[in-house]
Amino acid sequence: MGVAGRVEAVCVGARTGARKRPVESVTLVAGLGVAGDAHAGSGRQVSLLATESLDKLRAKGLQVGPGDLAENITTSGVELPTLAVGTVLRIGGALLEVTQIGKECHAPCAIARQAGECVMPTEGIFARVKAGGEVRAGDEITALADGEG
Repeated sequence: MGVAGRVEAVCVGARTGARKRPVESVTLVAGLGVAGDAHAGSGRQVSLLATESLDKLRAKGLQVGPGDLAENITTSGVELPTLAVGTVLRIGGALLEVTQIGKECHAPCAIARQAGECVMPTEGIFARVKAGGEVRAGDEITALADGEG
């Protein structure tokens, strides 16, 4: 299927429902998620949000950056909400399987209170780690054809 985009930032957080901090790299662990992240081991192991979604919030005057909406991987060039559940993505040295598009947000969620608005309910996606590996900013994101992952 080819290269779909790239990783702009990787982020971890010690608490759920709070902003995550950008780091140089993260280790994705099969069946667990992001090593050292509060969501590791949960049903939503890895969260992804596009820079393009953050740009929409910036256009409304909000000051948001990578990790501010609690995403683990900030992407560019990938229309995340259009991916089908079950899509396998190769990101850096890891394989992820999309498990959920969007999420139910608590009204208002902690992120919306902190950032002013949350786009995760409609534009964020979640994935499980099929094969672990290192992921860092600049890594390519490739959507694999059926049977490749």
